[in-house]
Amino acid sequence: MDLDGFLPLVLPAVMACAARPLSGLLPPRTGTWLLTATGVALALASTATLAVLALGGALRLPLIAKLGHLSEHVLHHATETSPALATVAGLALVASLAAAGHAATTHIRALLDGARTARGLPGEGILAVVEDDAADAFALPGRPGRIVVSTGMLAALDPAERDVLLAHEHAHLAGRHHLFRTAAHIAAAVNPLLWPLRGAVTYTTERWADESAAGTDRARAARAIGKAALARNRRPGLSHPSALGIGPALARRGTRPGPLPRRVAALLAPPPPRRGLLVAATVVLVVLSVLSANDGAIDLHQLIEHAQAG
Repeated sequence: MDLDGFLPLVLPAVMACAARPLSGLLPPRTGTWLLTATGVALALASTATLAVLALGGALRLPLIAKLGHLSEHVLHHATETSPALATVAGLALVASLAAAGHAATTHIRALLDGARTARGLPGEGILAVVEDDAADAFALPGRPGRIVVSTGMLAALDPAERDVLLAHEHAHLAGRHHLFRTAAHIAAAVNPLLWPLRGAVTYTTERWADESAAGTDRARAARAIGKAALARNRRPGLSHPSALGIGPALARRGTRPGPLPRRVAALLAPPPPRRGLLVAATVVLVVLSVLSANDGAIDLHQLIEHAQAG
């Protein structure tokens, strides 16, 4: 396999470095779709490349070579059938598929459990108010989805800020943000190099909900989001594993600002412009990865045909 055949295993690292900047530069809806689709495509391409490498080495096994009527002489002189490379690729492939299965099972189970919880909440309609002094608010996806708000959270906000909070949570349900987050988590499980995309997609879905709730008064929305997140951080206690909440309140340790300061700063600034070049560059990266994985599969197919002819 040529060096460009390993691009699907390398490009996810490039995307990992770009995930955080892209999440802040792009409009939230665009960023969510782009980062999620990119993560899924890169995860599939890297998995396909690992499968090709593992299968190439497996062709050298006498039983498989005999069943496929393959020339062992041709196979032993092909770089695509390196036993060492195939062993590493095979182990990585098994670990990747196992991690993906575990992540998918965990998230689907949490979503189903959340849907059952939503159906059992008190009251009618989309809003459920829960008696609890702990300030909390979140959306539970389901059929129908529900918005859960504690009395403690309602007490922490004035009426206008409550409207922003409810609009934020409703935007999570309307945008089906749980699907984007689940896809990003599974992609990161398939390829750990894509791990930063998890946080980036979580951030862009929160920003998407922020922008939907902001309306014409962005300063009011920034104030409401900040107050709600800080109140929730003082005494969290209601959230469900599948909940789409207001988001973390504290900045991460280090020099870079955390999610909440970034979100508040974004609301206090004009809406982010469309950046076609960034989107195009990301799409090119994905296309290169997919084409490289496809070329690897074609090369292996041609090798098999050559070995059968030999």
